[in-house]
Amino acid sequence: MPRRTLDVDVGAALNLVGAILKYLSLAFLFPTVLAVGYSEPVLPFLVSGALCAGAGFGLELATRGKERVGPREGFLIVALTWLFAALFVSLPYQLADLDQLERPIDAYFEAMSGMTTTGASVLTDIEEVDRSLLMWRQFSQWLGGMGIIVLALAVLPRLRVGGRQLMESELPGPELEKLTSSIRDTARRLWLLYVGLTGAQIVILASFGWTGVDDLMSLYEAVGHAFTTMPTGGFGTQARSVEPFSAASQWVIALFMMIAGANFALWYRALVRRRPGALARDEEFRLYLVLLAVGSAVLAVELWAEGLFAGEEAIRHAVFQAVSMMTTTGFASTDFNEWVVAAPLAAMVLVALMFPGGSAGSTSGSIKVVRHLLIGRILRRELDQTVHPEIVTPIRLNGSVIDERTLRAVISFVLLYVGIFVAGSIALLIESARAGVDVSPFDAIAAAATTLGNVGPGLGFAGPMGSFAPFSDLSTGIMVALMWLGRLEIIPVVVLLSRNYWRG
Repeated sequence: MPRRTLDVDVGAALNLVGAILKYLSLAFLFPTVLAVGYSEPVLPFLVSGALCAGAGFGLELATRGKERVGPREGFLIVALTWLFAALFVSLPYQLADLDQLERPIDAYFEAMSGMTTTGASVLTDIEEVDRSLLMWRQFSQWLGGMGIIVLALAVLPRLRVGGRQLMESELPGPELEKLTSSIRDTARRLWLLYVGLTGAQIVILASFGWTGVDDLMSLYEAVGHAFTTMPTGGFGTQARSVEPFSAASQWVIALFMMIAGANFALWYRALVRRRPGALARDEEFRLYLVLLAVGSAVLAVELWAEGLFAGEEAIRHAVFQAVSMMTTTGFASTDFNEWVVAAPLAAMVLVALMFPGGSAGSTSGSIKVVRHLLIGRILRRELDQTVHPEIVTPIRLNGSVIDERTLRAVISFVLLYVGIFVAGSIALLIESARAGVDVSPFDAIAAAATTLGNVGPGLGFAGPMGSFAPFSDLSTGIMVALMWLGRLEIIPVVVLLSRNYWRG
């Protein structure tokens, strides 16, 4: 019997990856200009950009066939793109010779955290970092957020990974194919919305500094925070995240986090097409707001009852942290690491909020609200059919029936997510014990949840005002893998381990 031939066109996949890296190299011009303006070293950015461009052009010349890329190659492309992009984004950190990033795995961790819009950091002294390098760190999250919009729009629906395909034209939800006639036009319009919202946040925050509402909010700070709010990234320019900024700035950041955690196609309909009713009609968006409201209310009551905060301050910190954790942004308006002892229920709520995530079609990570919604309806159907076996009840979303293949994909994704989360938690706990790092079981759970869900801060020494630096090399590598898996919604990566993927 003849052997099966390799079905995956690896050359075509690498050819497209090379093209992406070629365009990514242009991003290094931005920090280069800043470095010149601030009289800081430009060599790390120039060398990194040149290496990225060289790798991109080299892959393109050595391979061909990007026009032949299909769904099967798409899995390989999305997996390799984020691995290679993080590698080149990490080069300025290594070339800058920062003592805080002396281990290569640390620089790669920081870069992967940026490109996956996670926000976890191994930096221990942000004030020591050059302003141009710090802005590169912020900018990497903004680039990652734009990339996720394209991934969700043009790649994942074609790969049928469960959940994201709900945005296709033949299925319910904000039908992206109907926004414009082509994927390219749709991507361009959503990018413009993404850029427009980023610009709006910059103007609002910067105006607080210009008018004296927030003396710390300079134009640099406004740009830096907008770059990491819209992609729900969470990297900060201050050691204590957004805590040093005024209440007005925190409320504005919370608002834009909430916007970024919702479906961008839905915002396009509501804001650009001027159809605000689309928001009220969308079942995922309604559940998204309900979960945010419930989480905020529980936190506010707990913080007030435990005497940690009162009045507007209690409400602000509760709303801010609920929005930050559920949208997987990871900003902190206060050191919620202290809540583990002072308000344990609040700490548990924050960890729980890492799992719903934002809406499908947003820049948020984690499981996504739509999957929770569908899982709930599947469970309800199973209960109904247990009592009445003869009942045939289709699962609907926004009034339309969801096909069974999609439902199976959603269930598979959630099972994989939970399984990888549990395995990651155990691996981090065992490795930390072996390396002599003081990590409690709850800290390991938080670290696995925050990296797999692309949230950012954990608990213990990896809390919002801390750093992931104390973790061992192996633990850091595990968390890099969790961030990568979580950002790509697991299945495009896991499927590469299947023998059937590589052979017909």
